[in-house]
Amino acid sequence: MHDFNTPLENDIEKKYINLEKQLKSLIEGEQNVTAILSNVTAALSQTFKWLWVGFYVVEDNELVLGPFQGPVACFRIKKGEGVCGAAWKDKKTLLVPDVEKFPGHIACSSLSKSEIVVPVFNNKNKIFGVLDVDSDELNTFSETDKKHLERIRKNGKTLIKKKFSWDVVGRLTKQAYQTL
Repeated sequence: MHDFNTPLENDIEKKYINLEKQLKSLIEGEQNVTAILSNVTAALSQTFKWLWVGFYVVEDNELVLGPFQGPVACFRIKKGEGVCGAAWKDKKTLLVPDVEKFPGHIACSSLSKSEIVVPVFNNKNKIFGVLDVDSDELNTFSETDKKHLERIRKNGKTLIKKKFSWDVVGRLTKQAYQTL
């Protein structure tokens, strides 16, 4: 059993620092990637009350919907399409203050106004998936969000890679769903 205390600090830096400490404790020792991604998603959503927080995982050269919190989402996104596909293709975090102005934006929810997408790498520096965060307000995300979400990605990878190799996660996820 893990307790999670929603960081209540008004200062965003302090809120992220508190969150990062709790996430480290929360995922330490867990080996199941779905469980880890699910709790990271829940903790981010609970802390920041954003519209949508979730992961898309690379499978068969597409991003496939993974654990998330928020409204119904797109199931699959092609490489280079929308903000998620562009972050995957470019292998870099994308901050989008107004999604309506992003060329090729995919409107999975009409409520989404701004977005940040952080690529997640495996141990061989290949894209495993992306962390996608949407807000129902314009200009929600800043360089501070980028810095800390990238740090959460890095810290999560460090903890997880001690237990298993990220490059097999896609195969394991696919195999698990094929047994359904």
